[in-house]
Amino acid sequence: MRWTVLDTPIGELSVGVDDVGVCGVRFGPVETTDGPADPALAAVVAELRAYFAGELTGFTVPLHVRQGSAFERAVWAEMATIPYGETRTYGEVAAAVGDPGAARAVGVACNRNPIPVIVPCHRIVGAGGKLVGFGGGLPRKRHLLELEAGVAFQRAWA
Repeated sequence: MRWTVLDTPIGELSVGVDDVGVCGVRFGPVETTDGPADPALAAVVAELRAYFAGELTGFTVPLHVRQGSAFERAVWAEMATIPYGETRTYGEVAAAVGDPGAARAVGVACNRNPIPVIVPCHRIVGAGGKLVGFGGGLPRKRHLLELEAGVAFQRAWA
């Protein structure tokens, strides 16, 4: 796996790729980096920069999820379908993956998401829209949701 670190409005993000696609996003730096000269790393860095600039509402870089149970993979696939600027509750995601009583398990799957931001676990909120749970911390989650809401609002009324 090859890594690079980029500065973002939510702090440093480390991004890892392999020969298939993006396989990791971490909050903070990793110890070994290869730099954005790698074409796959350069592509994901460009998309993340465009996302944080409010210019990109959907990632197109290939992904390579290399771990996770069947349930976790189902949750990650479902969260990838949540439109930019929208949210779903843990309960709604649990129902969508066929286990309506598994809201807490959805939370665990969100915490284990290997590609946060790109696979948007930040779009999953508590019942009633309450801001709860995020591996990167609630301030980062709030920032991501506010960024997307603002961009979505501007695009709807442009």
